[in-house]
Amino acid sequence: MSTGTIIITGASSGLGEEMARQFAALGYDLGLCARRTDRLTELAAELTRAHPERRIRTAALDVTDDDAVHTVFTEFREQFGTVERVIVNAGSGAGAALGTGGHAANRRTAMTNFVGALSQTEHALEIFRDQHHGHLVLISSFSALRGMRRAMTTYAASKAGVAALAEGLRSERIPGVDISLICPGYIRSEMNAAAADRTQFMVDTEPGVAAMVRAIEARATTAYVPRWPWLPLAPVMKLLPLSIIRKLT
Repeated sequence: MSTGTIIITGASSGLGEEMARQFAALGYDLGLCARRTDRLTELAAELTRAHPERRIRTAALDVTDDDAVHTVFTEFREQFGTVERVIVNAGSGAGAALGTGGHAANRRTAMTNFVGALSQTEHALEIFRDQHHGHLVLISSFSALRGMRRAMTTYAASKAGVAALAEGLRSERIPGVDISLICPGYIRSEMNAAAADRTQFMVDTEPGVAAMVRAIEARATTAYVPRWPWLPLAPVMKLLPLSIIRKLT
């Protein structure tokens, strides 16, 4: 028997791919979407072999295409009948120091991480308001807590926007709808592979995502994951002077 249906964007790699594995193991049917459909097809086949009782559906999706987001989310709802949870996970980590010729990469990150998240949120909440229930999960980042320099500036700003979006929605108190903000620290993924070996507190994908899944299942309001060291660091980060923040990035 299904635990429910989850839509996961950006499911073709990294945190989204591993979340799909772990949620399928927990008994959820899945609507998986991403730009790279070849990898989605491989993942769906893997999950179907491991969990033949689960319904796994896939769709091509660029989250910066608002019409496509609406279409894909609507089609998933029609296929499954209902959607219990949408995980706004698709993201980009491309970037360069502003004013150094990296405008295209910075714009792509801003459009994917914030404008894309806004579009996914809009269409997820259309479904949830109509159903009178649902769980919206917004994947932000620990870097959203402060402004970051150089290649991280746009990324951190976009994730701070996602955090503000979550807080605004919680303040609205939409009947029957839960809002969770998940702020991962350093979890190994395709996005951070180049810096993984020289980054402190980096954890492997599987245990890192397991911490995310536990927080999502608990419908946490805000979760810094893994809890160590990110939970105790969170209040400290908000108070540190920029001279210290500069040395951390």
